Amino acid sequence: MIRYFPILFLILFLPDLLAGQETSYGPGYQQMILNNPALSGIEGDAKLRLSYMNHYPGKNYNLHSVYASADSYFSGIHGGAGIWFSDDYLGGIINDTRGGISYAYFMQAGEDLYINAGLSASFYYRGYSFGKAVLPDQIDPLGGVIFPSGQALGITGKTVFDIGAGFVFIAGKMSGGIAVNHLAEPDFSESGFVSKRLRRKVLLHIAGDYDLNTESGLKIRPVALMELQGSFLSGGTGAVIESRTLSANIVILANSEEAVDMQTGFSLQTGKIVIFYNYRFNIASGSSLMPFSLLHQTGLALSLNNVDKRKSIKTINFPKM
Repeated sequence: MIRYFPILFLILFLPDLLAGQETSYGPGYQQMILNNPALSGIEGDAKLRLSYMNHYPGKNYNLHSVYASADSYFSGIHGGAGIWFSDDYLGGIINDTRGGISYAYFMQAGEDLYINAGLSASFYYRGYSFGKAVLPDQIDPLGGVIFPSGQALGITGKTVFDIGAGFVFIAGKMSGGIAVNHLAEPDFSESGFVSKRLRRKVLLHIAGDYDLNTESGLKIRPVALMELQGSFLSGGTGAVIESRTLSANIVILANSEEAVDMQTGFSLQTGKIVIFYNYRFNIASGSSLMPFSLLHQTGLALSLNNVDKRKSIKTINFPKM
């Protein structure tokens, strides 16, 4: 029965894992540059970010995601630039590899209002491997013997190119933005059907930065976000409590598939390195098949160098989550 899991998973669980049509990285700001190019270099200093996700841990579904990015502010282009890469390994059958570059132009729109406008160009490769799949004609109903399949699975990998755009504002203690990804609505199939295209994804996000105790560096960072891709709507809200070395976060997430999830985590900062961990679990679901544990995530953010911020630019620190 174990050998049936790859196909069984694709039928039952993949629609929940793919927020709309792709793997959702959730509310974490360490992957946010992938979703909104206007955030490139917004922290000023050059940053290297790495993270790993294990989806549905303990269920042996073999679902893993890795992410890496680097970005910084560059005075010569009066903005930020970044590069990112991600790979989603889904059940040993689907492999989604993405990579891209982004640019954000920084401008001051008022006395205390700053706006960044960003663009991204990326590639998206979806590959298939059916080496571990079991097809109906391979099964002997009496002896359980696996025969060579007479069916030829002709699905081949395909690379498509994509673009995205976004805006970010900074006003006082608040920052937020809007981004639209998959503007080209690339098609992974050769059919030309509109339903096979990667639908545009709209992201709204906002965060605050409020001091609780200036002497100890204690602060609270409220966060909220919403995503819409096709008919799939998801959103979440929560907060991060931060000190100079430690932080803890909690976020409640819900989507149009009647799922309500909670994500909680912590981070530790030592020198130029921030190490973080997040755990997400399901509270309620429209599907009784949804596992309780949804994902483990761990990673780090490394400051590579300090940037001269004395020029007329405005930077923020990402919530440590």
